[in-house]
Amino acid sequence: MTDSPYRGLIIDWGGVLTGNMRDAVRRWADADGIDLTAYSEVMRLWLGDEGAIEARLNPVHALERGELEVPHFEERLAEELSARVGVVVESAGLLQRMFVHFEHAHDMTGLVRRVRDRGLATALLSNSWGNHYPEHLWDGMFDVTVISGDVGMRKPEERIFRHTFELMGLAPDECVFIDDLEHNIRAGASLGMPGILHVEYETTLAELSALLDADLT
Repeated sequence: MTDSPYRGLIIDWGGVLTGNMRDAVRRWADADGIDLTAYSEVMRLWLGDEGAIEARLNPVHALERGELEVPHFEERLAEELSARVGVVVESAGLLQRMFVHFEHAHDMTGLVRRVRDRGLATALLSNSWGNHYPEHLWDGMFDVTVISGDVGMRKPEERIFRHTFELMGLAPDECVFIDDLEHNIRAGASLGMPGILHVEYETTLAELSALLDADLT
């Protein structure tokens, strides 16, 4: 146990426990013949402003909450991409072909295990795109796992954070949150939970070690 006031670590998966998401998407686009500019345009159209109140059903948000099934999302994405480039994009298995290019960040996995070994509770909090998580790498790693599509909530919604705190039996100010998206960090901070915006391992290691007042190398 550390001497810090923190008793729990909440951590994201994509972009934190994996390598850089943009690099993975770029590899997928190259391998699948996807026009990366067209994909970016679709994501900007669908995602809009994360901080705004949703006025319509957002396909990405609906997928992450489990309100839209993966095949239907793939069909809509393929249609949008095909319309932009004038070439038919195969929808079946579109996301699975993307996930093949995700690389596990074993240094970050090791960091989470070292935090847990020091007596802190650990939780995975991830917005899912219907992907299959590498649970074989997580044996004994998390006390709690919260996957958006399983619970019908998504980051940065306040309710998914409160659900995670409840499962952990901890208050927001007893937890540290690591995520690669700034709007998610801001959402956690608004509830009183300090956050670390993950960019690369060494910086996150240093910031987390300082917060926990512990040598986590």
